[in-house]
Amino acid sequence: MKKKPREYYIIDGYNVINSWPELIKLRNNLDEARDTLIHMLSEYGAYERYEMIVVFDALFTEDEEHVEKVHDHFMVVYTGKGETADSYIERNAYDYVRMGKEVHVVTSDGAEQSVILGAGAYRHPSKEFHQMLKRAKKEVRKGYLDKPTFPISRNEISSHLDAETLAKLDALRKMK
Repeated sequence: MKKKPREYYIIDGYNVINSWPELIKLRNNLDEARDTLIHMLSEYGAYERYEMIVVFDALFTEDEEHVEKVHDHFMVVYTGKGETADSYIERNAYDYVRMGKEVHVVTSDGAEQSVILGAGAYRHPSKEFHQMLKRAKKEVRKGYLDKPTFPISRNEISSHLDAETLAKLDALRKMK
């Protein structure tokens, strides 16, 4: 059976930070908000087996584009001088679609959504994607954390021995 290729998710980082309630609370500390988002997306991408790219604007910086590889299937992009997250996302979504990849873009920016759809990618508004992420987290909790992974009953040796052997072992135990 041939393995299905990974889908690509390109996320507009600041758009999501300004949409999700738990991240809105962290807007006064953008480092913490970015780190929290990256952690959440990393878990989700690993669980769903997606290629994840989160993009943050660095439009008003003098720095060059900076890419951090979190792990094999997750990277964080800080755009370079003069480039918006939108332009980076649109260009890369177009390129990935042309390479035959299934591309999903997460943003609530209406203009960007139109361009994305025109490029042949799928779009997910930030709040809708938040619901997808919460559903996956619930599945993980239900499938892995709610069920005990250890046997309910004890597996004692006495249940595997005949009566005569049990009597001899009991006699040995009582000897001093």
